[in-house]
Amino acid sequence: MDDEVPGTNPTIYDVAKAAGVATSTVSRTFSRPGRVNAETADRIRKVAHELGYRVNPLTHGLPTGRTSLLAVVVADVTNPFFFEIIRGAEKTASDAGYTLLVVDAQESDEAERQALDRTLPLVEGLVLATSRLSDSSIRVVAKQRPTVVMNRAMTDVPSVLTDNAQGMRRAVEHLAGLGHTSLTYVAGPEASWADGMRWRAFREATHELDLQARRHGPFAPTLAGGLSAAKVLVKHRTTAAIAYNDLVAIGAMRGLVRLGVDVPRDMSVVGFDNIFGSDFCTPPLTTVAAPLRHFGALAVQRLLVQLRSSPPGTSAPTLLPAKLVERGSTARRG
Repeated sequence: MDDEVPGTNPTIYDVAKAAGVATSTVSRTFSRPGRVNAETADRIRKVAHELGYRVNPLTHGLPTGRTSLLAVVVADVTNPFFFEIIRGAEKTASDAGYTLLVVDAQESDEAERQALDRTLPLVEGLVLATSRLSDSSIRVVAKQRPTVVMNRAMTDVPSVLTDNAQGMRRAVEHLAGLGHTSLTYVAGPEASWADGMRWRAFREATHELDLQARRHGPFAPTLAGGLSAAKVLVKHRTTAAIAYNDLVAIGAMRGLVRLGVDVPRDMSVVGFDNIFGSDFCTPPLTTVAAPLRHFGALAVQRLLVQLRSSPPGTSAPTLLPAKLVERGSTARRG
């Protein structure tokens, strides 16, 4: 093809588009040829050859099309938030006879798309944990393989999430109870669905309690992002801050101390997720806790239901409770 981009690897989507068929038809042509009309199958193979599309040998070599592989796609494998999620997901997958692949999207929607192009032919289903893709892109993926999304509410794709609104309200009420009247939300990535929900819940809770509310960010969901946030917090001083996640909160506390701000005497800090290590920092971090291992296990359970039965229809998201864990990073306003 003259308009092909040199050096790119054609995907099953490219073959489907060029042949004028669904991607599922292309998949069946190579994995279950007896289920595709012979004329259609010949056309698909010809198009695939012209495009230079190569069938994945793992799935092509299995007459049933089964690989017993599942995938969990995480935004950043180095983020401790995912440690327990992966543990719970892996245990549930293993108990059901599946092997779990972990895919790192590196906080990039483009990297996530590329990873999915390579992963979809290999696996029978996947869990998208904190995906940076748009809802429409996720729907495209869900049409190719059974899919469950985490930390995002979708009615047409099975989803599992923690109660962000409940958790944020508990954090705001906690700080208000300590006498804080001016609160700041330290935002995470703009593409994060959870960040949008937490900011919305923050605004609603502070409004209901008649508190002053401010937002800074976005910041990278990392310790470095928190260090950057500390510089902004010092310039726009408030007595309490709620961060997008624990890494940002811990980074902010480190930065504040370096800038001469005592936590919690001068400023209280609250995180989100209760990751491994949130109680190891100084001071130990007050945070909104999510049942992370159960979170991962439940996502795979919902995926297994799809694999064992018909595709899901419209369903309400599965909502897990969130609770506030009070530690040393918050104190009564001085």
